[in-house]
Amino acid sequence: QVQLVESGGGLVQAGGSLRLSCAASGRTDRSYAMGWFRQAPGKEREFVAAISRSGSSTDYTDSVKGRFTISRDNRKNTVYLQMNSLKPEDTAVYYCAAGRIMYGTRRQAKEYDYWGQGTQVTVSS
Repeated sequence: QVQLVESGGGLVQAGGSLRLSCAASGRTDRSYAMGWFRQAPGKEREFVAAISRSGSSTDYTDSVKGRFTISRDNRKNTVYLQMNSLKPEDTAVYYCAAGRIMYGTRRQAKEYDYWGQGTQVTVSS
C-alpha cells in the first residue's frame, strides 16, 4: 500500500503561480510512475501531467504545456507540480496518483493504483 498526501493548493490570482507537492509513504521501496489529475465542478477528472519512475519522461495535457512542470525527488518520495501563468480555467481539485507502470507515462486514470485525497486550486480572474 502507498499513501499519497497532496499539499500546496490555495487561492491565487490569474497569472500567479502555485507549487503542488505530493508526498508518498508506505510501500515506497518500489518506484512508481506518478501523475497529476484534476477535476473541476461538474466535470470529469482529467489528466494534467505525468512523470516516469526515473523522472526521465514527462507528459502534459495540451492546455498546460509551457505553464506547468512536473518533477520528482525520489530521495524524498515526493512529486511536484509547478504551475505558472495560472488561468481561471485551471480551477479544480488536483489529485496525485501513483501507478505500477514500468516504463514511460500514462494518461488514463485506470492505469494508476493509488490516489491522494486532493488539494483545491482556485484561480480568480
